[in-house]
This record gives sequence, C-alpha cells and structure tokens, in this order.
Amino acid sequence: LGLWGGPEAPFMSRADFLDAMDRGGVAAMELVARELKALGLYVARSLSFEGVEYEPLVHLLTPDDIAIWNAWADAFQLIHANLAEALKATGLNDEEGKAKSGQAASAVHSAFEGAKLRFFGHLLAGLKAPSLVASIRDDLANDRSSVVQIVSTNEAVMERRLASIPPEEWNNLSIDLTPREYVLDYLREAFPIHLMEAIEGEDGAVAMVPIMTEGRPAVSQEALARREALIEQMACLPAVPGVLDALLEAFGTDAVAEITGRSRRVVVRDGRRVVERRGASAARAETDAFMGARKRVLVFSDAGGTGRSYHSDLSAANQQRRVHYLVEPGWRADAAIQGLGRSHRTHQASAPLFRPVTTDIQGEKRFTSTIARRLDSLGALTRGERRTAGAGLFRAEDNLESPWARRALLVFYGALAFGE
Repeated sequence: LGLWGGPEAPFMSRADFLDAMDRGGVAAMELVARELKALGLYVARSLSFEGVEYEPLVHLLTPDDIAIWNAWADAFQLIHANLAEALKATGLNDEEGKAKSGQAASAVHSAFEGAKLRFFGHLLAGLKAPSLVASIRDDLANDRSSVVQIVSTNEAVMERRLASIPPEEWNNLSIDLTPREYVLDYLREAFPIHLMEAIEGEDGAVAMVPIMTEGRPAVSQEALARREALIEQMACLPAVPGVLDALLEAFGTDAVAEITGRSRRVVVRDGRRVVERRGASAARAETDAFMGARKRVLVFSDAGGTGRSYHSDLSAANQQRRVHYLVEPGWRADAAIQGLGRSHRTHQASAPLFRPVTTDIQGEKRFTSTIARRLDSLGALTRGERRTAGAGLFRAEDNLESPWARRALLVFYGALAFGE
C-alpha cells in the first residue's frame, strides 16, 4: 500500500506507522482509510440492504418479569455490599474501605462487574423468550422461516455441571442450566475469601500476597461465612432459562436447527432430560435441514455466524422469507453485522425482515448502544461515512455516546449539584 518503507512513503517503518495510529486513534485511522480510498488502493465492499425491512420486536415485561428483575437487582446490591466487607475482612482494604493495592482491588471489582454484566445480558435474553416464541409461531403459521441470532449458549456452565455428575446419571438429569449458575460460579470462584497481606516492592508499588498456613492459603472465616450465606440466598432466587434452551424446549429439536459450538447439549426426551452428543458435522447437517425445509427455525451463535448461508436461496428447497431475530447483539459490531449477513445474500428469493428483540428496560440500551456506536465508527473506517454500516438498523438515539447524550449527562449532573 506504500504506507511505509519507500522514498515516497509517509512513514519510515511499520513501527512508526503503528505508533502514529496509537497516538491518533480512530480519527487517524479514518484519515488513512480516506486517503487510501482516494488513491484507489482500498475498496470496502458493503452489503446493499435494499428490500430489507426492519421491525423491532419489543417484549413488554409482565409483573412476574419485573419481580424477577427486581429480585436479582437487589441480590447484586447485596453481593456488592458483602464484597466491600469481605475486602476488609481479607485485608485487601483497610478499615476505612480504602484499597491497599489498587491493582488487586481493581481485579476483584472487575470480576464482579464482568459477572454482573454477563448475568444481566443472559437474564434479559431469557426474559424475551415468551415474545420471541410467540412471534416465531406466527411466522411458521404465515409460511415464513425464522433465524435467531444469539451470542451465548451457556456451554461453559453446562460443561461444569456435567463434570460434577457421573456419566451414568446423564439419562435423567435434574440440573439447573440457567444464567443463575453464572452468579453461583462467580461466588464460588472469584469472591475474595483468602487472607492477604500487603508487601511493598523496591519500586514502592504495593503487592498483595496470600498469607500461608501449613503450605495452604489462610481463609478469612468472616468472608467465608458471607460467601456461604450469599450462595444460599442466590440459590433460592427465581431462575430464567437461557433463550437457546427455551427455544429448543418450545419447538423441540426436530423443528429447530442449532448451529453453535456446543459438542453436547441437554434436551428433553419422553419427559426426561438427557445429554445428547453433537458431532463435528452437526452444524452442516443442521444447515442442510434448514435450507432443505425439513426444519424451519434456525438458531446460530458466533460459531455459526461466519461462512454459512441461511438466506432464501433460489437453489434451495426452503425459499420462504426469512425473519431474522437479533436477540443478543453481543459486544462486537463486526460480528453483529456479520451475523445479519447470514440471512441476506445475493441470489435470494426475497430479502429478510430484520427484527431486533428488545425489552422496555431502559438499562438494555447500554447493550444496543455499544453496537450502535461501534457500527458508526465501522462505517467511518470502511466507507468514510458514519451512517452507512448499520444500514438503518439502529437509530441515532440508540447511540448513548453521542454529543447529545454527553450534553444530557452534563445537564443531569448540574441538576444533581443544585439539588433539582
């Protein structure tokens, strides 16, 4: 591309170029993309969204849903309060609650925030399931095929649970594979219970090291008691099944093609929950079943989001119009758009209907906002035009990190400061 190395090149070496991009950020990358396009060295192909329709599916929360949401919101406040006390009990914080080592405290809080975000993302997806199932039933009745895009399959939770059960008992399982397990796993694995002491290094940095007794890390009894009490409380809270399991339960494995990275799954057979193995060729067989009209509902995760086609291909048996549900956008804009391109391709009988699935919880806008904002910068990088990448799937107000949002936040802080 002539970016570095030659007599005419703007940069001396690759390292100089990377350094300039690091300093300049997205703005510098946009400039490079624009210049390369002007010189005819760089072409960004983009999918035309002509003929595609958009119709968001909003799941209005029922009083039961709201009760579940509130119970878990209270639970996380409780975990947060106990976390602060556990940090004092284990010696990571002093009596005033001030961290002795910023790095150690940051790692503990990061694990908590990560678990919280993941859990509420899964909970939101699970709460949407009834509206999603009803809408898919409507599609099937009106000769349309449904494609559902998700991010999480709960595979990690399932594998951990199955590892704790002997294989001979897999024929009739009574295990809980709901997002609640993420919270219990966080409490078991990442909640601080080991006693720590601060040791100052030669450079003046404070490092936290576990206190050892008889070759094993010492445990704070107070923090341990708090953790056990929390696990007991969380285990009694209402559970919401993951969206993938909800769909398989509603329509059955004979009607749903699942294209995910799972090598095993728990399915209901003759009223019993059993473990079903999925071979390496399962994804191909499931895709063929969907395109061959033997199954009319398809669910895919990131693992099935590249290199496959689920559109109403003119050479396939299933030429029904596709209704593409974006249930979980995830955090990566490119992966979300890549997923949308699975059901909308050339040589198709009809363009799909895209339906982002949302709820009336305002906090969910954080999830869609991340994607909307990254789509904007993706459009700027590839086509020098911020509005093109999302093709109208997200509106300007979906991006919470715009100049208007910043202004609203400043007004809000002002009102707070003046007691309004």
